Amino acid sequence: MPSTASNRVLYSRFLLLIAGMGGLLYGIDVGIIAAALLYLSKTIDLTVQQTSAIVAAVLGGGMISSLVAGFLADLFGRKRMMIFSGLMFVSSVGIIVLSQSFVALLVGRLLQGMSGGIIAVVVPLYLAECLSAQHRGRGTAIFQFMLTFGIVVAALTGFFYTQQAEVAIAAAAGNAQLIRAAQNHAWRGMFLSVIYPGILFFLGSILLSETPRWLVKKGRIEAAHAALERSVTPEEARTELDEMQTLAAQNRSEKASGSLLKRKYVVPFLLACAVLSLNQATGINSVLGYLVIILKQAGMTASHATQGDVAVKVLNCVMTIVAIALVDRKGRRFLLVLGTAGIVVALVTGGLVFHGFESQRRDVAAQVQSAVTNDELQFPVTNHMFGATPDEHPMALAVLYSTGTGEKIATALSNDPTPVLSIPRDASARGPLVIHRAQYGPVPSEATGWLVTALLGLFIASYAAGPGVVVWLMLSELMPTRIRAVGMGIALLLNQGISTLIADLFLPVVGNYGYFAMFFFWAACTCLYLLIAVFLIPETRGRSLEEIEMHFES
Repeated sequence: MPSTASNRVLYSRFLLLIAGMGGLLYGIDVGIIAAALLYLSKTIDLTVQQTSAIVAAVLGGGMISSLVAGFLADLFGRKRMMIFSGLMFVSSVGIIVLSQSFVALLVGRLLQGMSGGIIAVVVPLYLAECLSAQHRGRGTAIFQFMLTFGIVVAALTGFFYTQQAEVAIAAAAGNAQLIRAAQNHAWRGMFLSVIYPGILFFLGSILLSETPRWLVKKGRIEAAHAALERSVTPEEARTELDEMQTLAAQNRSEKASGSLLKRKYVVPFLLACAVLSLNQATGINSVLGYLVIILKQAGMTASHATQGDVAVKVLNCVMTIVAIALVDRKGRRFLLVLGTAGIVVALVTGGLVFHGFESQRRDVAAQVQSAVTNDELQFPVTNHMFGATPDEHPMALAVLYSTGTGEKIATALSNDPTPVLSIPRDASARGPLVIHRAQYGPVPSEATGWLVTALLGLFIASYAAGPGVVVWLMLSELMPTRIRAVGMGIALLLNQGISTLIADLFLPVVGNYGYFAMFFFWAACTCLYLLIAVFLIPETRGRSLEEIEMHFES
């Protein structure tokens, strides 16, 4: 029996809700680690490389799953893969919360990333194949909105547990056991609290219909017609079904003749790969994942850094709403150009700010190494060390060291309650205490920290209004039906691969060269992104998927 108008409206809203929950989980995947980094390495022994690996593991897991997600979505269907990704997310939370070592943490984060990688491929694919041309832009943008909302949820969760932890740490009055318990509870609580949306996405996906285009591709015409009638009128369902069958027949004919290298396949595929690759080369996932750490390095306290983290990520969510309102009015290309231009301005200015105070630091590795006694270090930090002019401005000493088991970082400030850089002797060390890098210089002011917060706010606002919304939409729109699932998987593989590489190299690079180096690198990549947006990307607003495919053929 055909669906009534009210049932169609309810089902369409339910479809968008569950698809949006997928975006929420993807955002939580990216954002939940930011505040957790404040306490993670204090309760589980991690080197700098292991900490970077924990952050990058979600992106690496996404890279692994995106390689096969398109193929599996073609084989088993979009709906089944959504159900499977929800189950993976719920399982990953359990592993992370119960973990007691680096290996268990890494496995949990990889599984969480694999869930996100499947979601990133399958949910936009599901929306593109279920929504009409008139609603596809706004519908797919809702996925991005929920992604940004997931990042906000993660930031608020981190802020809540950080405030609790800092109060408990202050009340502990130096009791190491109580401090460690507060830190341990904080990061585990952050991860455990996000299991509930994962359960909702898993259960909701079971109630969705399969996409009509996948059903037509599999020759299940009656099922495709029934799926269409859940969201559009019977007349619209018949019209859309005829178009799908016509194009499916054409694609089967071309498949038999081996014409995969036609322009309508190659050109959009290469454009989508370029857009997805450069989208991550802006540094977006590293900025979101390391945002609290970046703000602390810019001069903010732990509490203020988490406040800045929340503020930036709320702005991300608000600007995504603006982009949703504009994407079907102003067009995809307009927003992409505007957004990438704003990102370039924010990154270049932020790089100059970091270079301004990082260039004042001096290398004191030799002096610090000479103070090492019996493979331990107790180094008092004052305002007038190493020939510095005495003043009231606090100074910082940051040390990159190893004991044969990977590099670690220790930092002390001259205005700390106990201004001593302490590295105790490690009984399990495989080698002597070696100081690889030690830098002494002024601590940036709180004003500098808030300036960097404002610049990262511009970065996030520009990304959300442009690439953030447009990239998922263009990925699903540019890819022709015949190669859409596999093509999206390959493009997402490049996307996640670049994101993983940048996140994994972030801490080692900034530890050796400074934060300004990463900012300038991201700015250079975004300049290339801007040029592609201006000169190569076509406008797809208001066109059906079949019309876009014919555009590239002509």
